Amino acid sequence: MSDNMQHTMQHTTQSDAQRDVQHTTQRSASTSVQLADGFEVMLITGMSGAGRSHAANALEDMGWYVIDNLPPKLLIPLVDMMTSSGSKVHKLAAVIDVRSRGYFDDLFAVLAHIDELGVKTRILFLDASDAVLIKRYESVRRPHPLQRGGRLIDGILEERELLSHLKDCADIIIDTSALSIHQLSTKLYEGLLGKGSSTVSVHIFSFGFKYGMPMDADFVADMRFLPNPFWVPELRELTGKDQAVQDYVLSNPAAIAFLDSYENALLTAIDGFAKEDKHYVTIAVGCTGGQHRSVAVSIELARRLRLHGLQVTVSARELQRRS
Repeated sequence: MSDNMQHTMQHTTQSDAQRDVQHTTQRSASTSVQLADGFEVMLITGMSGAGRSHAANALEDMGWYVIDNLPPKLLIPLVDMMTSSGSKVHKLAAVIDVRSRGYFDDLFAVLAHIDELGVKTRILFLDASDAVLIKRYESVRRPHPLQRGGRLIDGILEERELLSHLKDCADIIIDTSALSIHQLSTKLYEGLLGKGSSTVSVHIFSFGFKYGMPMDADFVADMRFLPNPFWVPELRELTGKDQAVQDYVLSNPAAIAFLDSYENALLTAIDGFAKEDKHYVTIAVGCTGGQHRSVAVSIELARRLRLHGLQVTVSARELQRRS
């Protein structure tokens, strides 16, 4: 990819301006700091039209609790609630729209408060060239928020001057001028989670063909080519979660040969999905009733994929029918 087709992600070096927003290196081991351990706030800001909403969507897909167009002052009670006892929100991302000097001052006061709580904070700044921003606004036929009835370029230049100090303080800067929304999402995944297949979450579930094919699977594997433990009296009332059934199913050379080939095929596909901005993959494994073979193979397949650093969850659609 040529230089003009790549966007910039850079970590800014510490300056006097950054000291206003970065965490201090010396904190007392107070209760509030201990309470905030494990919490994180991401502030998404930058030029209007540079992709803030798309960045917010990507962070939401990564498991962040996202709030859009939040006035800076309202961030304080949200962070206070997040760090309170019993809160289930540990990663908060807020799209901050700084459209006036007053908002700008509010934002730095908020950052100082968050710092006192001991919450890790990062600023993500989205940028784009003036020419690209003009083109994007013209394509959607909407005025710039700072245009005020004047020229579009005047609104863009005013916003750029207003945000210049905040950009200097940003931890991550992404220039989206040459990026599609999918490329922006991929860059965020790479920056926050890493590159390649490690950014993909995999869910494997077993099912029974006699109860219907799944509608939401990216891949479907049919285990009916393997001997059915149902016809083994001592295994009939067990499931694929039981060691005896797993030993029976996986002792068959055909099962191992299938798993070896399927594992390699899935790894190739998952790596490709990550490059194409698909970060969730669902794999269905079926047998006749969804009790024995599919369950055992699902568990083994998940074990193998985890060895490659993938995040894998497993469920069994039909086992609830036994209760």
